[in-house]
Amino acid sequence: MSLCLTGLTVRLNQTPPLFPALTLCVGPGEVATVMGPSGVGKSTLLDAVAGLLSPTFILSGQITLNGMDISPLPAEARRIGLMFQDAVLFPHLSVGDNLAFGLSRTVKGRRVRRDTVQEALADAGLPGMYDRDPASLSGGQRSRAALMRTLLADPAALLLDEPFSKLDAGLRDEMRGFTFTHIRKREIPTLMVTHDPEDAEATNGPIITLSEAETSR
Repeated sequence: MSLCLTGLTVRLNQTPPLFPALTLCVGPGEVATVMGPSGVGKSTLLDAVAGLLSPTFILSGQITLNGMDISPLPAEARRIGLMFQDAVLFPHLSVGDNLAFGLSRTVKGRRVRRDTVQEALADAGLPGMYDRDPASLSGGQRSRAALMRTLLADPAALLLDEPFSKLDAGLRDEMRGFTFTHIRKREIPTLMVTHDPEDAEATNGPIITLSEAETSR
């Protein structure tokens, strides 16, 4: 599996591009990091890859996933998982039902689906927590549960937008290791936006810096 961007640019209506044309190929299990100051277009880049751009933006270039051009596809057809700053779990569902919500439809049968979620909870260090209220989890536990919910959807690629920024220093180290280990094990090409150089260094992958000097703004 690979995620490739070829000559990708984004502009707001008829204004100049937010960043220079970007060409990048992220291989299986690799994490590529995008860094740069606020407002340079990092999160907009992720929106473009995910298919979530507002209609006011114009996308140029090509996005391919496993050799297929996904640029014209809607977000729900791209098989791209998203993880943001806040590990948001649905408060009206148990921890296990939160993970089951993200479970791929290819996993069929109530018992099989529950067993799959139980295995994922154990893998996340949350054994026996299927029926727990999400509000009872610690910050690190919520982050692990949110990541496992994303992975259970069987994404072909993953986008991380400042995924560790709301965690304290100790939890950041724990979640970096947990997240990158699962990405490598599942061979998921991943694009991460962060302001933290330690996040980037922990990936052992390529680092792309977007700067104001490189944009027309």
